[in-house]
Amino acid sequence: MILHTVSFRWREGVTDDDVAALTDALGEMATRIPHLRSYVAAPNLRLRPGGADYGVVAIVDDAAALDAYLDHPAHIAVFKSRIERMLGERTATQLPIETGSLT
Repeated sequence: MILHTVSFRWREGVTDDDVAALTDALGEMATRIPHLRSYVAAPNLRLRPGGADYGVVAIVDDAAALDAYLDHPAHIAVFKSRIERMLGERTATQLPIETGSLT
């Protein structure tokens, strides 16, 4: 399995309403993509200094499932309609995970 993580820093002028609408859109999007085993998208809690404004974590079975998720029309639609205009900076990583390694 693969743990896909994404961090976003927003452009200046992004509002709390923008972020709330994005969170709703991503949650709805995730229900339409069968390749996602697990999905979390939310603003950073800011419990530690620094860091990004927003994070997404997705678990998929393999590289093909990751591609299917990223290329899914619902994912592309949310990116184009919301994230693209909000985005200042994006980082992503893909980490291998073994079944049962998450608690």
